[in-house]
Amino acid sequence: MGKFGYELDLLKVDPLSGTAKNARLIRDALMSMAPGQGARPYIVLVGYSKGTPDILEALAAYPEIRGRVAAVVSVAGAIGGSALANDATQNQADLLRHFPQATCDSGDRGAVESLRPDTRKAWLAQNKLPEGPRYYSLVTLPQPERISLILRPSWSKLARIDARNDSQVIFYDQVIPGSALMGYLNADHWAIAVPLNRSRPVISETLVTQNAFPREALVEAILRFVEESLAP
Repeated sequence: MGKFGYELDLLKVDPLSGTAKNARLIRDALMSMAPGQGARPYIVLVGYSKGTPDILEALAAYPEIRGRVAAVVSVAGAIGGSALANDATQNQADLLRHFPQATCDSGDRGAVESLRPDTRKAWLAQNKLPEGPRYYSLVTLPQPERISLILRPSWSKLARIDARNDSQVIFYDQVIPGSALMGYLNADHWAIAVPLNRSRPVISETLVTQNAFPREALVEAILRFVEESLAP
C-alpha cells in the first residue's frame, strides 16, 4: 500500500479472547503509534469478523484513542454476533490452535461468549458509538454457489434463520448501526480474508473450494473510498 500513500499495519489481538481483552490490546497498539502530523485523525481501522466488535469496544472504552481514529470499516464484521456461537463451546474454538501454522493460544477463553447474538446486541444497546470517527460497513453476501464446500453446513444452519448469510454471519448482523454501507461482496466469510487458495492448494481444491478473491484490490478500494469520503 506504500505506493498509494498508505501505511499498512496489522494490530495483533487474541483470536480466542473476548472483546474486552482485545479492546485493550487495540488501545495499547494505537497509543504506541507516533502521533500524526496536524490535528486531524489519521488512522483507519479495518476490522474483519470478530475484529470489528473488538474495535468498537476499544473506541467505547478508551476515549484517549478517539482523536487518532478517522474511520472504522467493518468487513464481514460480527456486529450483531453469530447464531452459530449459540451452540458452540470455547473448547471447540480452541481447536483452531491446532490448525497448520496457527500461532494463537487460548487467551482468556471468552471468544465464543462474546460472539453470541445476545451478548453483542446487549453491548450495542448499552454503548453508544463515539462521535468523531466515521463508520462504514462492507457486507459479504455470496450466492450459494460461491460458498466453499467446507462452509456449506454452517451456511445451511444459518439459513434456517435467514439464507442471506456468508456461512458465519447473517447479512444484517454485519452492519454497524448508523454506518455508511459501502457495498456487498459476492464471497463467503473466509474468501475475503483467509488466503488458503494461496497457501494450501490441496485444501482449496477439495474443501475450501471458493477461496480465490482479489484481497489486495479490496483493501485498496476500501482505503480509496474512505479517503474520498473524508476529503474536505
